[in-house]
Amino acid sequence: MKSSVTCRCLSALALVSAMLHPLAWGAEKQLRIGSLVPKNSLYHRQILELGDIWKKGQEGVPKFGVFTDGSQGGEAEMTRRMRIGQLQGALLSVVGLREIEPSVAALQAMPLLFKTWEEVDYVREKMRPAMEKKFADKGFVVLSWGDAGWVRFFSKEPATRPDDYKKMKFFAWGAEADQQEIMKSLGYTPVPLEPTDILPAIQTGMINVVPSTPYFALATQIYNTAPYMLEINWAPIVGALVVTQKTWNEMSPELQATMRVASEKAGAVIRAQARKEVDEAVDAMKKRGLKVTRPTPEQMQEWNLLAEKLYPRIRGTMVPADTFDEVMMHLKTFRAGRGK
Repeated sequence: MKSSVTCRCLSALALVSAMLHPLAWGAEKQLRIGSLVPKNSLYHRQILELGDIWKKGQEGVPKFGVFTDGSQGGEAEMTRRMRIGQLQGALLSVVGLREIEPSVAALQAMPLLFKTWEEVDYVREKMRPAMEKKFADKGFVVLSWGDAGWVRFFSKEPATRPDDYKKMKFFAWGAEADQQEIMKSLGYTPVPLEPTDILPAIQTGMINVVPSTPYFALATQIYNTAPYMLEINWAPIVGALVVTQKTWNEMSPELQATMRVASEKAGAVIRAQARKEVDEAVDAMKKRGLKVTRPTPEQMQEWNLLAEKLYPRIRGTMVPADTFDEVMMHLKTFRAGRGK
């Protein structure tokens, strides 16, 4: 009788132990990816393809899921979720990536610096090895780099000059306090929000101008409430798909190699298609009432003067000084080679 009781007690302890330590049950691997991208978008589809490759490299019935449309919170929140294990990866823009490694802001936070996608590609590839090592040192692996088009200004009222926007209230990423302080010091009014709050905020008048890529403005219907777009390539939206080092280490060397190749391909597809979709999205919105304004040469000069005024404020705050200088050096080299 005593032996039977003892066995039952041991069995109960084993059950409790297994519940507290799921791996003792032989729990299946999980790969949960968070993102702000719309469901069924190009970005979503590319992550799903990578997920299929990951699942094929696992035993049993691994669990893979992609959380789109900001369902896991803003980019800063998704970074936090990766750190505590609630997510294993995320597709992030520089806004989220800089929560991990601040120097990455150099690829997106310097307005009117990049004139072409060729310049963006050149600088990114030059900085890529050192940048990815910094991410690895902080516990993250960069699988691929992508971008989502140029930021344009969508507003409720027409505007063409920098001073026109001083009367307006700007959407600003909630996590970018430095950017908000710089904007305020120049006479602009930032309103910190998460991207999921943009549409109700612009509908209610909380904000009346949104810096956005055309694709995002089309997908989220922002242009219906903010029907004026200033055609200015303010800055590229650059992003990357990252996974935690722990998740990466759990993959076999063979699977890691396969994921590397597939991720590079996915990044190239995203970059090529996203750049093409800038013009396609603008055309689609124009057919539905979007009004596009192009700055005159004189107005463009005002924008360039504003950017030049911003650079000293960005250097050392939003972008580490040494990284800022490195970007400038690479751009100078690239333009010298092109005879510019």
